[in-house]
Amino acid sequence: MSSVAKNNDNIIGLIAGGGRLPLIIAQGVRAAGFKIACAGLGDNPEPELKTLVDSYSTVPLARLGVWLKELKKYNATNAIMVGKVHKEKLFTPWRILKYLPDWRAIRIYYWRLKKKNKTDQTILQAIADELASGGVILQDSTKFCKEHLAIQGVMTKNQPTGEIQQDIDYGWPLAKSIAVTGIGQAIAVREKTVIAVEAVEGTGRMIERCGQFCKKGGWTLLKVCKTDHDMRFDVPCVGIDTIRSISENKGKCLVVEAGKTIIIDKPQTIALANELGIIIVGL
Repeated sequence: MSSVAKNNDNIIGLIAGGGRLPLIIAQGVRAAGFKIACAGLGDNPEPELKTLVDSYSTVPLARLGVWLKELKKYNATNAIMVGKVHKEKLFTPWRILKYLPDWRAIRIYYWRLKKKNKTDQTILQAIADELASGGVILQDSTKFCKEHLAIQGVMTKNQPTGEIQQDIDYGWPLAKSIAVTGIGQAIAVREKTVIAVEAVEGTGRMIERCGQFCKKGGWTLLKVCKTDHDMRFDVPCVGIDTIRSISENKGKCLVVEAGKTIIIDKPQTIALANELGIIIVGL
């Protein structure tokens, strides 16, 4: 891993959580000819990420001042924020003491979020505003991975049966309406019955619940964006693990929002879906 020269205008900041997505973004940024100054959020990022960036610093989850310091050290005034941060960690006892928030984090909570519902969207917007006040502007997180976005139509060899199509038609508007409330971004449907709704546990664990509640299988997972979704952060993602888990839990179809959902390792994910008989549809 080489170091980034200071005062280099050809720098993109990467604020990275866990999972494969930060790695894919890093590869896309490098392919576009930019260097990368990465602020890794605690112990969330994959170890491999360090080999794909030019500068890597581990930063605390609740200390935005440190994020800004590390990014601006290399003149990274434009940044992308992607990757998983395990939400359950944010609801542990004594979390305030554990994460030792700095004044910027405290200002987000007690000023920017004052009198607002503390949904993912409002929290992330407040983080973006605070970063901007410190001189770092968040960019569209799909900017360097357009080839991984879902397209409209059926993306796999298998086509939806009439019964599955009915579940898609029934479930899509329900999924969109639930996403508007901030509850979650995914539901599962079988025979026009909602068998599971995503909440704080995330899509992976929701899929496992589908397997428990619908033993005969054949259910459809629908994953959407919010109506006013900000593409700078928290873009819905699916991938190989999603397909494998749907198969293991006897699901049959995955429906995502075209142009607004990242299919991580897209060719490999679609190939695995074909192998396992899972249908992928973009709406």
